[in-house]
Amino acid sequence: MGRRRFVDLSISIESGLPSDPPIMIPNIEYMDHSRGAEQMKDFFPGVHKEELPGGLGWAVEFLTLTTHSGTHLDAPYHYHPTMDRGRPALTIDRIPLEWCFSEGVLLDFRHKADGDRITVKDLEEALDRIGYELKPLDIVLIQTGADAAWGTPEYLLKGAGMDRESTLFLTEKGVKVTGIDAWSWDRPLPYIAREFAETRNPKVIWEAHFAGIEIGYCHMEKMANLSQIGRPTGFTVCCFPTNIKKASAGWVRPVAIVDEP
Repeated sequence: MGRRRFVDLSISIESGLPSDPPIMIPNIEYMDHSRGAEQMKDFFPGVHKEELPGGLGWAVEFLTLTTHSGTHLDAPYHYHPTMDRGRPALTIDRIPLEWCFSEGVLLDFRHKADGDRITVKDLEEALDRIGYELKPLDIVLIQTGADAAWGTPEYLLKGAGMDRESTLFLTEKGVKVTGIDAWSWDRPLPYIAREFAETRNPKVIWEAHFAGIEIGYCHMEKMANLSQIGRPTGFTVCCFPTNIKKASAGWVRPVAIVDEP
């Protein structure tokens, strides 16, 4: 009888890490059990700390962060108010759950340089190498190796990224959820900014995200541990996002479920 492996594809939300732009770095205030005991006095008037187990109460954390902190799932609303060429874009609370539990496909682009585009040709060659044809609702994961730099400022510069055409290549085949182990589904923003400064071509800005205006889709960013899946296909991805009303994204803890012989 085989066994089932669960691979955590997320990074932890941590306080103060320089792997986000300064305005997006999360902050976590930890209230320990001793402070929790003091707070419990407000809920249970007359109780003394000494009457609680070990003189301790509950532990609680207070977070200041964005919906795009940590590993998260972007909704089509993040990219534009409309999707599918004019329909109102879905917010994260309206994403169909069937999009978020499906067969996974892992495509390895660690050979690409930081800031490179992952093109349609790259996708076709990667699919040919593994002998796979995409089908609707496949969850396609893009491995760049950028997650090795998580926790450092260099993370913001690491990894190749998708472009408009390669994103549409996936969504035209019925793919609704994708993911990447880098900060962004697009190429790192400094590379895009440099190209825009040189060419003054606005079409290079956020081109993979903006592809969702034509065909609505979701993508996960800041994934990790993709190499631990151990195979390009033959696994299931579960990535239900936190239900945040009318939000552009939701935190997610994606898991690859791998059945071993």
